[in-house]
Amino acid sequence: MSVAEIEELRALLEEVIRLRRNVKHAETRSGGRIGAVRPRHRESALNLVHYTELRRHDIRDLQSGLAKYGLSSLGRTESRVLPSIETLIWTLTRLVTPDGERTAMPPGFPDGGELLARNAVNLLGPNPEDRSTRIMVTLPSEAATDAALVRGMVERGMDLARINCAHDGPEAWRHMVGHIRAAEEATGKRCLIAMDLAGPKLRTGPVRPGPRVLRVKPVRSKTGTVLEPGRVWLGAAPGTLPEKASETSPATAPSPAVPVIPLDDNAWGGSRGRGQTIRLHDARGARRTLRVEATSPDGCLVALDKTVYFTPGTRLTAVLDPGIGKKGHHQEYPSVKVGELPAVEESLLIHRGDSLVLSSDLAPADSTSVDIHRIGCTLASVLADARTGERIWFDDGKIGGVVTAVGPGELTARITSAAPQGTRLRAEKGINLPDSRLTVSALTEQDIADLEHVRELADIVSMSFVRSATDVRKLLAHLDPGRDGNLDVLLKIETVAAFEALPDILLELMKWADVGVMIARGDLAVEAGFERLAEVQEEILWLCEAGHVPVVWATQVLDTLARTGMPSRAEVTDAAMAQRAECVMLNKGPFINEAISMLAGILGRMQDHTHKKRSLLRRLRAWDHDVPGATEAGTGQSWS
Repeated sequence: MSVAEIEELRALLEEVIRLRRNVKHAETRSGGRIGAVRPRHRESALNLVHYTELRRHDIRDLQSGLAKYGLSSLGRTESRVLPSIETLIWTLTRLVTPDGERTAMPPGFPDGGELLARNAVNLLGPNPEDRSTRIMVTLPSEAATDAALVRGMVERGMDLARINCAHDGPEAWRHMVGHIRAAEEATGKRCLIAMDLAGPKLRTGPVRPGPRVLRVKPVRSKTGTVLEPGRVWLGAAPGTLPEKASETSPATAPSPAVPVIPLDDNAWGGSRGRGQTIRLHDARGARRTLRVEATSPDGCLVALDKTVYFTPGTRLTAVLDPGIGKKGHHQEYPSVKVGELPAVEESLLIHRGDSLVLSSDLAPADSTSVDIHRIGCTLASVLADARTGERIWFDDGKIGGVVTAVGPGELTARITSAAPQGTRLRAEKGINLPDSRLTVSALTEQDIADLEHVRELADIVSMSFVRSATDVRKLLAHLDPGRDGNLDVLLKIETVAAFEALPDILLELMKWADVGVMIARGDLAVEAGFERLAEVQEEILWLCEAGHVPVVWATQVLDTLARTGMPSRAEVTDAAMAQRAECVMLNKGPFINEAISMLAGILGRMQDHTHKKRSLLRRLRAWDHDVPGATEAGTGQSWS
């Protein structure tokens, strides 16, 4: 080795020693906070502090210098920071120190990977047989009444079930849990239960509803030919709505797409016969004819070949076939009127350049407003927290703006982001204020009440809207280590404030036994900006690995598949990236079982290729075409 190379290595050694000094100083400064965590998390808290300090320095030049000599560039040190630095110092010292003056090998340290694996098992349960990443699934409301649905999810690979306390209620939650326990017994598989506390609801207020009218139309070809008639159910909503009746028997398959029209006498619909004709004049005065396709005691299914506008009070009159009435005329039966119908949901059409006033007044907004709009805010206290120049987003980032004025009980925003033709803003849509220091507590009175049910039913309590270590402290204050020791804690990181305070949040969280973090990428993308989401989610993964904290990768994983039955290419790649977390969450959808099966397969295959930031170089058979005995190219077998 040349003199110049020795000098370069000495300079690298000095820089690494300086880095170690900074890391140790950070340890001293944070000694009190490290000592406050649970003893079992002490090493993890120490490593978290070390990593946070390491990432306060730009060491890219140092990394390039180390890589030049084939040395560790500290690029994968998350789970064991100081041991990696100490080992690197020892190696550099041996390279630049004459024989006889070499230092001893640094002492052994706890294995960070083993600590993370232990914590993941404690929080999320053991690894499934065929993969190292668990699958969590959000239960739909139907899970309270459909035991077969829940059992199918468990059979396909659901390892944890998520119940959102923002929906349904305690009775439905109990039924969901009962179905999960029954599925466990039937399948022999364990399925943990996580329950989300809803947190504060920062949403748009009501919009004045439109007319009470229901429009039903057939499906037509481009030339106007009816391809499929429109259908409605007349009468009381049955347990299963028929989709379509044959000539010999009525269909009984459920069809949620068929609207239900109540009658002022629902028995009238049940007394109709298949093939019978019903006449009416709709809301426009247009004469229309309906054809009965199927009946039940609750009502009847009718088809129509022309568009019909139903309104409350629309009179329906049934007739017999020609020739049955007097002198060959149709014989009419007593008529019936359409009952109450829901009002049409209205919305505000927002364009770029418009002004939007967000108000504490929850009076229904006027949907006909132009240029200047006004709508209520369900959490009025946040209005005073906003400042001019700060960003505001609506409906998962579909509409964005900048706050231009803040006054008593309201703020005004200038819209800077909307679709070119305008974007509809409806009631009950989320509001994000990523730049504002919101003073609202992440733990509401309703959350505290729901916590009693969570204690009874769940294995894990998830906290929403976390913004600071103070929020975590409030939750832990409502948990008793003696009574609630078996209840684990999962924090949803969904705000920029939580991301920026994550080291402090994790140190506070480590005061509880079994803990984890969920990357809630929906709100996080809105707050951080879609272009920054990839960067932010990576940094959360790194920091949690440094603290040996298990991560749940959530929001829109295989979402298109779960909703439509067909995945997009981008979301398959996203699902593969999710394998680096300890758990992946799927949202509900009609094709959720297919999504569970595909995700399980993707995670099982990817575990042989990656672990966190490290690529695993298992043998690849894709290019073995010239190797004797290898599978012939093009057979689809060589790359399995």
